[in-house]
Amino acid sequence: MPDALPGLFLGQSDAAQPENLLFNRANRHGVVAGATGTGKTVTLQIMAQGFSDAGVPVFCADVKGDLSGISQVGAPNEKLVARATEMGLTLTPRAAPTVFWDLYGQKGHPIRTTVSEIGPVLMARMLNLNDVQEGVLTVVFHVADKEGLLLLDLDDLRSLLVYVGENAERIGREVGNVAPASIAAIQRALLQIEQQGGDAFFGEPALKLEDMIRVGLDGRGQVNVLDSTRLMNSPRLYAAFLLWLLSELFEQLPEVGDPEKPRLVFFFDEAHLLFNDAPRALLEKVEQVVRLIRSKGVGVYFVTQNPADIPDSVLAQLGNRIQHALRAYTPSEQKGLKAASQSFRANAAFDTAEAIQGLGVGEALVSVLDEKGAPTIVARTKIRPPASRLGPATDTERAAVMAASPVRGLYEQVLNRESAAEILANRHSAADQAEIQAQIQAEADKAAAIQAKADQKAAEARAKAQAQAEARAAREAAKPARRSTRETPVEALTKSVLRTAGSTLTRELMRGLLGGLKRR
Repeated sequence: MPDALPGLFLGQSDAAQPENLLFNRANRHGVVAGATGTGKTVTLQIMAQGFSDAGVPVFCADVKGDLSGISQVGAPNEKLVARATEMGLTLTPRAAPTVFWDLYGQKGHPIRTTVSEIGPVLMARMLNLNDVQEGVLTVVFHVADKEGLLLLDLDDLRSLLVYVGENAERIGREVGNVAPASIAAIQRALLQIEQQGGDAFFGEPALKLEDMIRVGLDGRGQVNVLDSTRLMNSPRLYAAFLLWLLSELFEQLPEVGDPEKPRLVFFFDEAHLLFNDAPRALLEKVEQVVRLIRSKGVGVYFVTQNPADIPDSVLAQLGNRIQHALRAYTPSEQKGLKAASQSFRANAAFDTAEAIQGLGVGEALVSVLDEKGAPTIVARTKIRPPASRLGPATDTERAAVMAASPVRGLYEQVLNRESAAEILANRHSAADQAEIQAQIQAEADKAAAIQAKADQKAAEARAKAQAQAEARAAREAAKPARRSTRETPVEALTKSVLRTAGSTLTRELMRGLLGGLKRR
């Protein structure tokens, strides 16, 4: 059993000596380098299964799909059996306990995290933002923290960008200028990453690290294989995700010092994608994590074509080194070859640079840390054959592994609890309702004002008419009183009596006068 060995058996050197990676030095990190087609993936596979057999959980990215074969029982051909026999190794075909993951949820269980957990630095890296735009994004995250707005998915971030843009003047007075052009640039970058399928990575339920760091009842560590065949089309998303996962391990795991074997081994394939055009702040973050995560019991192994792809400050932290063949045709390749050869402790039996160029497929130069923590003299080594399948698993086999997975059903269903998008939408809805109510109130106030004005005019008209009436009455009262032409009853009677009496008197007088005349 592998536990009986001093460490993980990598292969046999030209001197017929076993090359073992000591488990108690495995958390000192390492690098697996070599040109395309030289056997890096097979080396990664035998290391992953070797750690698993020793009870160490493993995380690795499957860039080409070949690594999925680790989930299936191997069927070694004559060549592999002959190499195992040559090494004195009894090759027992065996599959590793594997869990498939996929950011897109197609070839593995979905992996998600929240926008808040990613943070502005890694998000800016994903979106390929410049320094000014990254500064604006930092302001957006600050506003979210200050106002208690959860950033779970890209909809939340997009809604918050709109909110910050609408309130740029107020926010700018507090934390600095927020340029509308930067807001627009970030929104366009979000659209691009969404079109690439990156929105599937953000949301809930978020990944729990304990679902990756598992040891089965048989004592073997779980091998977590991230299907990256599609993810590699978005290299910045790929690199930022792996760095986020590494940062989460660093932040959440407790200190354990130097354990007898690692708590987890993390393989970072296509490592050059992490460092290409990376800003200084990000490089410093990577260096810090790699330097300090050792004490958390995590071993990090970068897999790349040339060690020169890794910054010197990070490369200096990698104690265990496996170098497959390099081809040096161009000046830059020759420079990389020189750097690779100089990173090994020299072996008097051969020239390191020439040996690197002359390595065959499945051969490597190996230098690991000894019990004292010092690098061993570099040895030309034939890498051992894997116990699991050498080649990819079929879709049917992958589906069967996923169906038996211990995390089946935990991450497939998307959760959508109230977060920034919903809170801001409710605020807008409340604001719209308030605006409608304000408009209704304004119309009512306007109508009331018009009615009040009309009532005031009517009252003024009535007051004016009353004043005019009172003025006329006053003028009439001021004039001399005139006798009424109408007769009272007494006046009418008196007048009638006088008129009758007058008529009688006149008649008698006339009668007397005429009578007198006649008598004459």
